[in-house]
Amino acid sequence: MSKLADYPFEIRPLNADEGGGFLISYPDFAECVSDGETVKEALKNGKDALKATLVALKGKGFPVPAPNGGGVASGKFVARVPKTVHAQLATRAKAEGVSLNTLVLTFIAQGLGRKEGRA
Repeated sequence: MSKLADYPFEIRPLNADEGGGFLISYPDFAECVSDGETVKEALKNGKDALKATLVALKGKGFPVPAPNGGGVASGKFVARVPKTVHAQLATRAKAEGVSLNTLVLTFIAQGLGRKEGRA
C-alpha cells in the first residue's frame, strides 16, 4: 500500500492573472490539482486533494496507480551549498518565519515558474 508522501507532485507559482499563490498537481493523477496562497498551504491542500482522489478511485472500484508510474523521481534530493549560502538561507528562513526547506522549495518553484514564462 502506497503512502500519500510516495506520490510525486509538481508545484509552481501562479501569476496574477491566474489568481496568485501556488498550484500543486500530481503527475500520476491528471485531475488531481489544488492550490494555496503559500507553498506550505498548497502542499497541505494538495495532500487533501490526493487523499480524496484515492478514496474516490477505491470507492468506484478503479485501480490506484503505483506512485510515479515509472519510478523516475523520488521527490527528494540533497544539495551541498557553500557555508555562506547556507547561512544566508537560514537567516532568510528565520526572518520569514518558515523552515529552510520551505524557503528553498519556494525559491525553486518561483524559479521554475519564471523559466517557463509564468511569472
